[in-house]
Amino acid sequence: MSFGPSDPLYATPPQQPSDGARSTRNRAIAMGLSAAVVAGLAVFGTYMVLKSSEAEENRADSSSAQDGKQPGGDGSGTGGAIAGLKSWNAAELGRDHTAGDVDYPMTPPVGGDHNPSWLDCDGDVYEKAVPDVNAVHSLEHGAVWVTYNTEAADADVTKLAERVRNTPFTLMSPYAEQEGAIVLSAWGKQVTVDSAEDRRVDQFLAQYVQGPQTPEPGAPCTGGSAAVPQ
Repeated sequence: MSFGPSDPLYATPPQQPSDGARSTRNRAIAMGLSAAVVAGLAVFGTYMVLKSSEAEENRADSSSAQDGKQPGGDGSGTGGAIAGLKSWNAAELGRDHTAGDVDYPMTPPVGGDHNPSWLDCDGDVYEKAVPDVNAVHSLEHGAVWVTYNTEAADADVTKLAERVRNTPFTLMSPYAEQEGAIVLSAWGKQVTVDSAEDRRVDQFLAQYVQGPQTPEPGAPCTGGSAAVPQ
């Protein structure tokens, strides 16, 4: 069998691109890939910057929201250690309900067994003394109890009453047996001051109104006993 020039075996083979053409094509591909990588990095970098900015903004908003909830308003001047603060081991403070009286080891009490009914403490100001066993239950819910005796100036009592009325999870009442003109009590925490102007009033409220010492966070300060007879 013979083959002629028209036979496929005699077809002219395809021409290979020259070295220069291959080099140009490779450079074009490399430049395209580089541009794509740079563009991708730019998009990723922009995304990370935006996410970081968003996170910072969220932290700032959260911080502002927390500051706004503080009894001190903007939260200024309320941080740091409280001079003269007394603390008790929360694990040693009983939390059982009892219908009878309780002999508390501190005055006013800052925790221990208590009456099943708490005192309303949504900024409630009581003109007369209240039972310890009901007030202690309010402390268990995260309230701060402001008490005063006859040594407290009338102007200080008036100012403190106004402050309490504007601060949820607080209550106020006279307490003749206490040492010191004004006492602020929370669960396991207490400080004594001589004046409503003492910065420790703001500090104590800011740190312990529904603070980390609260045994029952989320428990209400309404729906209890608005007035409890002595």
